[in-house]
Amino acid sequence: MRIRFGYDMTYQTPKPTPMIGMLNVHHSLVGQLETPDVLHVEPQVPISTYHDSFGNFCFRLVAPAGDTRFHADAVIHVSGAIDPVGLDAVEHPIQDLPDETIQFLLGSRYCDTDLLSDEAWKLFEHAPAGWGRVQAICDYVHDHLKFDYLDCAPTRTAAQANQKRAGVCRDFAHLAIAFCRCMNIPARYCVGYISDVGLPPPYEEQDFCAWMEVFLGGQWWTFDPRNNGPRIGRILMARGRDAADVPLVHSFGPHVLKSFKVWVDELPR
Repeated sequence: MRIRFGYDMTYQTPKPTPMIGMLNVHHSLVGQLETPDVLHVEPQVPISTYHDSFGNFCFRLVAPAGDTRFHADAVIHVSGAIDPVGLDAVEHPIQDLPDETIQFLLGSRYCDTDLLSDEAWKLFEHAPAGWGRVQAICDYVHDHLKFDYLDCAPTRTAAQANQKRAGVCRDFAHLAIAFCRCMNIPARYCVGYISDVGLPPPYEEQDFCAWMEVFLGGQWWTFDPRNNGPRIGRILMARGRDAADVPLVHSFGPHVLKSFKVWVDELPR
């Protein structure tokens, strides 16, 4: 399956402003690209790149005063299969977990496990261990929160989202991740593109999306508490402990997002 994906967004800054970001597909998917996934910036400014501690590909630049446009348009080959499902995937005792998963058991900026631990155990202690427990968490979060673009806040934590009972996809992901960690299941935050392939119309306007990956049965599995079901054509951009680790664009100074558009479309073979 061929998927065309990309974005076009413009930021306005009152003075030269350093920025970092993660707008490219994840390095694990580069081999599937049919056309390059290239970040274009207007006006042209010097750009440097690096890999962060999670392996994400990042850029650095100084946006000039005024408008700075970021855009890209690329084509990628994906399998056309839905997200893998492993109903028999088991939980691991903490002492048996790989070292690299331990950081995804701990609380983080937006996943305040210390405030949610008691509630998590009340809600999910008796859920079937493994895949069943994670699915129970996703079911709860999907039903408990109302998706609402107008009722969101960039500083909202998982515990606050649980109290507010509303938010956007990052809030769904943060709450599910926090509950998983409270139950001693490693979980990490993911951001990228999600297509509407295989879904009936009408279609919502496209946006970047957040979901989570959970470590069960010796591997990482995709769960999507906002949509609460497998999808076709999911394209990963970055992973981290929570949204603080994976800013698509982070400005070290005041800015205004003047325009924003994202597309994820299936192309003919």
